[in-house]
Amino acid sequence: MSEKHIQYIREAIEMAAKNAGSGIGGPFGAIIVKDGEVIGKGVNRVTSTNDPTAHAEVVAIRDACRNMNHFKLEGAVIYASCEPCPMCLSAIYWARISAIYFAADNTDASKAGFDDSFIYKEIPLPLEKRSIPIKKIESDTASKPFDAWIEMEQRIDY
Repeated sequence: MSEKHIQYIREAIEMAAKNAGSGIGGPFGAIIVKDGEVIGKGVNRVTSTNDPTAHAEVVAIRDACRNMNHFKLEGAVIYASCEPCPMCLSAIYWARISAIYFAADNTDASKAGFDDSFIYKEIPLPLEKRSIPIKKIESDTASKPFDAWIEMEQRIDY
């Protein structure tokens, strides 16, 4: 492991540790680096913003996208103090981040009360077996937004 990787992961850990005692949010931090430059940082802000999506990785992605003035972060690397949860992992994929490095794993997070194993168990279940009721409502206009998207000449594909 290169010294730079260790430096960035330690910085993410320090951000997380500082955040843990700040009252801003949970004990999580993330840094996004591209071409040797930090382009985004984030700490968990769930409780201070009343935003359940304000995990450190998502906050860092938002910061990096704002700084890069683009929604794709191809070629970037994210360093997270902890293994990304399912939501953060999805956001990382959507942002097209090229690599993920993390320190603590999901079992460490679980011991501290941040257990997302139930989400991993829910995803492969058939809709009718999930713990939150989820049902498809048939509609003859369901494809209307997608048809409009396909027809739009100036769309920005992602």
